[in-house]
Amino acid sequence: MMKMYGIKNCDTIKKARKWLEQHQIDYQFVDYRQDGLSSELLATFSQQLGWQNLLNTRGTTYRALPAETKANLTEQSALALMQQQPAMIKRPLLQVKDTYILGFNAEQYEKLLED
Repeated sequence: MMKMYGIKNCDTIKKARKWLEQHQIDYQFVDYRQDGLSSELLATFSQQLGWQNLLNTRGTTYRALPAETKANLTEQSALALMQQQPAMIKRPLLQVKDTYILGFNAEQYEKLLED
């Protein structure tokens, strides 16, 4: 089963969910805040997508970090921040079998579902 990870009140999540529902595609939604996020799953995301890609640097949570914290980020410290504050993870994160996609792009979703 396809899984979508994110935060339910995120506008991009809402667009992606609406798209999947309009195309009658079954999926499981996992809300980082309600359902939690294990460090093992976060590490898998990082391995598959790269921690720099996973980190939402455009969000207000990241921008509120002290400059020193942002300047000294490593994979370990970034994953710890994302674990503590899941809003720092780019979303949606779509998992179809062993394929992971960050963000919502209708054409990318269509291509993935054709395969």
